[in-house]
Amino acid sequence: MKKFGYRQSNSDHTLFLKKEKEKITCLIIYVDDMIITGNDEEEIADLKGKLFQEFEMKDLGNLKYFLGIEVLRSKQGIFIHQRKYILDLLAETGMLGCKPAETPIVANHGL
Repeated sequence: MKKFGYRQSNSDHTLFLKKEKEKITCLIIYVDDMIITGNDEEEIADLKGKLFQEFEMKDLGNLKYFLGIEVLRSKQGIFIHQRKYILDLLAETGMLGCKPAETPIVANHGL
């Protein structure tokens, strides 16, 4: 990534950043999965082209699922949750029919 002008984050070795003026492109890599995001569409397209030349890979489009986290976009913003992961875990442990316990905090409490 460094040969493409990206700087590896000191706090997270899976995060690579490229900043030019007001534009930023971020690449997050975990084993053989990656997320490319940012506000520089031209740089994102250029990076994808370079990565396709270097590696055998697929572009799965907009982010929907990454490392057990589902991502939903709407006009109100971005919502992330682990519903699928939780349902899979309940199915695996034979607990799909269990009733949820009350939470120790009032639902929809502002933080």
